[in-house]
Amino acid sequence: MYTHVTIIGAGLGGLTLARVLHVHGIPATVYEAEPAPTARAQGGMLDIHEDNGQPALDAAGLTEEFRGLVLEGREATRVLAPDGTVLFDDDSTRGRPEVLRGELRRILLDSLPADTVRWGHKVTGVRALGKSRHEVTFADATIVTTNLLVGADGAWSRVRPLLSAATPEYTGTSYVETYLYDADTRHPATAKAVGGGSLFALAPGKGIQAHRENGGILHTYVALSRPQDWFADIDFTDSATAAKRIAGEFDGWAPELTTLITDSDTPLVLRTLNALPVEHRWDRVPGVTLLGDAAHLSAPNGEGANLAMYDGTELGKALAAHPDDPEAALAVYEEPLFARSAAAAADGADLNEALFGDDTPGSLLDMFTGSEQPH
Repeated sequence: MYTHVTIIGAGLGGLTLARVLHVHGIPATVYEAEPAPTARAQGGMLDIHEDNGQPALDAAGLTEEFRGLVLEGREATRVLAPDGTVLFDDDSTRGRPEVLRGELRRILLDSLPADTVRWGHKVTGVRALGKSRHEVTFADATIVTTNLLVGADGAWSRVRPLLSAATPEYTGTSYVETYLYDADTRHPATAKAVGGGSLFALAPGKGIQAHRENGGILHTYVALSRPQDWFADIDFTDSATAAKRIAGEFDGWAPELTTLITDSDTPLVLRTLNALPVEHRWDRVPGVTLLGDAAHLSAPNGEGANLAMYDGTELGKALAAHPDDPEAALAVYEEPLFARSAAAAADGADLNEALFGDDTPGSLLDMFTGSEQPH
């Protein structure tokens, strides 16, 4: 039986792994760089899918808690033309209930023994010691050695170099994140345009994507396909000037859409989109593996969080099924991981072409009216 599993990163994937291990009686410790669970905002809405996210939560024994987080009506989807004309409007459900990422993380944290997550542990170095053992050094100079290390530490994983020389590369598109609060009262035209769920307003190389969160909160990602140098010329510490510059890229668009940029109640935040190679994989290295974005970072496609939780579940189940042979467990886990990751990354690339390519918004409308439903 394993003496201990060391997990780097307290995102959804790492916490799901810790929870599934706990369910099976396998001890684990999660090391997280953030100083506390509420140290930063945890992102917006997530649609939890029937084929990966929901089974992961079921394996974690958290289906009832998850159902309690679902925000009804948020699966509604609307596509608008730049002038505000409605091109597509669908308020049906598709088996992908929406929850807030932060709330989902909270129920995972609440399901773990109190001492499972060690906050304020930023990794500064990882090295192999031989015989499946690895040493992890943290910024406070503490050191942990382990014979089973899992990198659940996201896009810029410090664990990944033990397995792979691949590094994320810029996809060519970045998001600028904004929020409107109390929008139904303060910005009724914009609230009406967004509707009850998600909004897509797109043109080649750019778009405004918004989602209704709790009550009148509208959370927006403004997408622009521009070189990184273009964004580097914008001073995002001066939000008013940055908003004017970003909104200028949408000159002539309906004011109920551009208000999502110009009237943001929070400072604009740049979110650069990066991705690992579509078929990223590695040779088996004793005593270490990856999950989530550390393993398969891709362009946003609605699958990232779902896959991370599913990875955590599958790894936890594999370790529980092979209590005396961790290498067999890691091999059982990794081969299907590579296949599903490559398929999801390819789908993500296709979705981003549909969103921001030359044929948008028609290409996205074709996806919505076909059998596949993007996030």
